[in-house]
Amino acid sequence: MDYKKALEQAIVYIESRLGEDIRVEEVARAVGYSYYHLNRQFSAVLGESVGSYIKKRRLADAAQKLLYSNKKVIDIAIESGFDSPEAFSRAFKVSFHASPQSYRRQRLNTFVSAKWQLDTERLDHLASNVTVHPQIVTLPPIKVAGLRGETTLHDNRLRQLWERVNTVYTQIPNRLPSARGFGICEACHENTVYTMNDQVLFSEVAGVEVSSFVGLPEPFVRKELPGGRYAVFTHRGSLRRLPQTFAYIWGTWFLNTREQLDDREDFELYDRRFLGYDHPDSEVDLYIPVR
Repeated sequence: MDYKKALEQAIVYIESRLGEDIRVEEVARAVGYSYYHLNRQFSAVLGESVGSYIKKRRLADAAQKLLYSNKKVIDIAIESGFDSPEAFSRAFKVSFHASPQSYRRQRLNTFVSAKWQLDTERLDHLASNVTVHPQIVTLPPIKVAGLRGETTLHDNRLRQLWERVNTVYTQIPNRLPSARGFGICEACHENTVYTMNDQVLFSEVAGVEVSSFVGLPEPFVRKELPGGRYAVFTHRGSLRRLPQTFAYIWGTWFLNTREQLDDREDFELYDRRFLGYDHPDSEVDLYIPVR
């Protein structure tokens, strides 16, 4: 059996039974795989085990019900397959860093644990356009000079920011011959990864690597990325699908990794592999700071 077809069938089976006591063995039998083989394929393609997917999808579905229904927390807990409101609340706090009541009251709808139901398009994206198991690298400090703009992920204006940079970047002195470009996310200090959502306004610096900031004219801004450890994901294809890659990072990898997130800024790195915004063979590296 084609592994993608088997994974699609497994996901359909799980999604139709989210409120039930689903066992991985049942899912494996439904698609004609062994327990071991299904888990191995899930981990290789989707970056997590079958059991993890079931649990995270239940919690993400419950989070949406908290925000968009008037159901009582106890009813949502039972519908989500938890034995008690207490068990539901404990699991919810681990993933969302907020109680169900607080999440509903503050209407957070955050990136973390916002785990979408996988459809054919998203499954294909994870299988072909994302490195679901990142490299861990250590970088020296990097100097970047560029322009600053503001955006939300819902109303993404980063393409326009880069178009501005591309018309004036030759005016930046001390550019390095590597011609590496950087998109640095400056999330507002009032928010953390546990409170950010696609409506939050944040600033981004788009620029190029330089050897020094001497003689840097206005309106360019200077940024120095501190050295340290980073988890590096590669996104392939059109940048229109970049939100799907970030959804995987914060809704799957972040919730399963043993790495601890650091408070340095995350960024995108554009080098000679970047062939254009919509080019199917473009590659962009995404750097997530870890300790």
